[in-house]
Amino acid sequence: MIVFIRYMNKNTLYKMLSVLLALVLWQLIAWKIDMDMLLASPLDVIKRLGTIWKEPQFISTLAFSFFRITMGFLCAFAAGIVLGAAAGSLHFIEILLWPYLIAIKNVPIASFIILFLLWMNFSQLTILIAFLIAFPVIYSNVLQGIKSTDRKKKELAELYHVPWNRRLLYIYLPSVKPYILSAGSIAVGMTWKAGVAAEIIGLIDGSIGEMLYNAKVYFQNADLLCWTLIIIILSVCSEKLFRFLLKATFKGVEKL
Repeated sequence: MIVFIRYMNKNTLYKMLSVLLALVLWQLIAWKIDMDMLLASPLDVIKRLGTIWKEPQFISTLAFSFFRITMGFLCAFAAGIVLGAAAGSLHFIEILLWPYLIAIKNVPIASFIILFLLWMNFSQLTILIAFLIAFPVIYSNVLQGIKSTDRKKKELAELYHVPWNRRLLYIYLPSVKPYILSAGSIAVGMTWKAGVAAEIIGLIDGSIGEMLYNAKVYFQNADLLCWTLIIIILSVCSEKLFRFLLKATFKGVEKL
């Protein structure tokens, strides 16, 4: 154990200690309240986590929400890159999309959820809400990345008639890459929060949101916190996986 700590990255060690401190604080507050229906202790949540995965609907519930939230994010990612690049290259497209971006950014997510519940099948709601949350983040960062590209490099490429694919690979990609990585990391977490919120408000059958709603209705605080912990784990893992795949894709493209 001592050897493991010695070779551990200091930043990682500090983060682990911070998490441990938060758990201790949580446990103390739970002892102080001394009422499981209001705040279950970390030990109760861990115990429930050890049994909840054995329930028949557990895997199907995870798959239901994971598929729809991921689908919404991936659609937003693709649309954000395409439209962000187009807006960065053609100013009139940026102006054309401006009112839609303002509306998506400023209209409360609950308003979108209630509005869409009147128009579509409940099972599609999660995908659309995840899309609406992630798209402005991806689009804005790609647009900013295109705009921050070195103007002299673009002028030289234009002067020497460099093919568009080589401009994309050697001029625009290095400029946009950090923006895409940052936007993706932020958007993944946002899609999980918004997607689950849509499931709760829409009472979508077979979703994680439904499980959270039922836990609230029946005062099952351990279940509520357990599902919340599962959402956090899925969100973090999704972010790590996305960054890994995106970095691998960039490396593959750069070798071409």
